[in-house]
Amino acid sequence: MKKILLVCLFMVAIATQAQETSNFKAETIEFIKLTGAADAFDGAIEQIGYNVPEAKKAAYIKEANTTLEGLYSKMADLYMEEFTQSEIKELVAFYHTDLGKKLATKQLSLTQKAMSFGQAWGMEVSQIAQKYNE
Repeated sequence: MKKILLVCLFMVAIATQAQETSNFKAETIEFIKLTGAADAFDGAIEQIGYNVPEAKKAAYIKEANTTLEGLYSKMADLYMEEFTQSEIKELVAFYHTDLGKKLATKQLSLTQKAMSFGQAWGMEVSQIAQKYNE
């Protein structure tokens, strides 16, 4: 009887842990979407499918969108390694504020501009390095 009780308690503990992990992942995916990633991925799907004929565009978009679930899941796993569930909840709350919403709409553009600054800087430093390699 004790063994049955222990097994039942163990199963309840596993089910509870699985539910908590599932909630954590769902919250993390919500956070990722709130940061503007969803819009960025939609834009990427549109851009990658630019040359898809109009007659096939809806089917392309539908199939391409099915790949997002796996991508969000992998990204959530990445974030879940770095942030606690409590921290993700705080981030979600932030992205629901006016400032968080503004950041989400500006983030992709800012990142792209910052990357171009970084590339230009890298080229500048490369030229300096070449000067010292001669």
